[in-house]
Amino acid sequence: MNSSLATPLGNTTAPQEPSPFLLDQWYVGAWSWELKDKPVGRTLLNQPVVLFRSGDGQVAALENRCCHRALPLSDGTLETDGLRCGYHGLLFNAAGNCIEVPGQAKVPSKAKVPAYHVREQDSIVWIWFGSAAHPEPTCEPPIYLVHSSGKYLFEGDVYHYNAPYQLIHDNLLDLSHLGYVHLRTIGGNARIHMNADMNVESNERSVRVVRYMRDSVPPPTYTAAYPFKGNIDRWQEIEFHISHLLIWTGAVDVGSEPIENPDRGGFHMRGFHGVTPETKTTSHYFWSMATNPVSDPEATKDKVVEQTILTFDEDKVVIESQYANMCRFGSRPMVDIHVDAGANRARRIIEQLHNANG
Repeated sequence: MNSSLATPLGNTTAPQEPSPFLLDQWYVGAWSWELKDKPVGRTLLNQPVVLFRSGDGQVAALENRCCHRALPLSDGTLETDGLRCGYHGLLFNAAGNCIEVPGQAKVPSKAKVPAYHVREQDSIVWIWFGSAAHPEPTCEPPIYLVHSSGKYLFEGDVYHYNAPYQLIHDNLLDLSHLGYVHLRTIGGNARIHMNADMNVESNERSVRVVRYMRDSVPPPTYTAAYPFKGNIDRWQEIEFHISHLLIWTGAVDVGSEPIENPDRGGFHMRGFHGVTPETKTTSHYFWSMATNPVSDPEATKDKVVEQTILTFDEDKVVIESQYANMCRFGSRPMVDIHVDAGANRARRIIEQLHNANG
């Protein structure tokens, strides 16, 4: 791992600024369904990028700047052979090479823009942000079979946050807030949330938090989606990785089966959370929610997704308000409590990797 430079593939001559983010990683750049008949421009890890689907259906990512007169290529149009600039019509292929200049036969040899490695897998478009030492991917992106196994129905979307990415990590790694922030949806009894049985494990690159809340009253989202008989035994399993988190929550009827069993039944909500920094103070949050309806599949999935959107809307308000107040009060110290264990470990992992790689 190296965090010094964010390096696309060749075709670049401009000096690059040191990156404040961990590089040599696959980050989420888009959902597959976002890339249809228009290019998508995003700033990812301080890098202006345009993502698009070429005529053969493959996904590509280029620096979002035409090498002629600097118009964002995301203002252009898609054609069978590539992306055409919306100013003077230079046509670029997926490798960033200009293959046509309208009105002249010869294409200048320097008419190129930097290209990035991308992979499309399980409906997720991953982009490699490598260092000067590792511009080529050193591994394949994560597999997420929840999207492709056929066992679940899912939908997703993307939020833009006016807050640093690690505040989103903190929120997702501490689900004790559900009883206070999400009373209308996935909350439930706040005291039970704060006193859940919790186990936290970690290694040099990941954190796993497991929480159990037995004999709980089911929250509104659960009763809307599943025919529980009464109280429930709930689980929350959170996996933190540097570029994304996986959260598996759900419940069974109280005492009906062990919630420690990885093959347990009941109601499932499996969330994918791709957290990609835009800048030091803004972020992209790519989320999907999958569920396992027992009846009326599409209607049940729609209920779960609708409730999920309400939940994430609430989180966005809290996180952005939190960050605005942090800016207002400056470096005033904050006090930790027991529910911060997972979030603190994730922050230590990122800090240690930064320190180890300069």
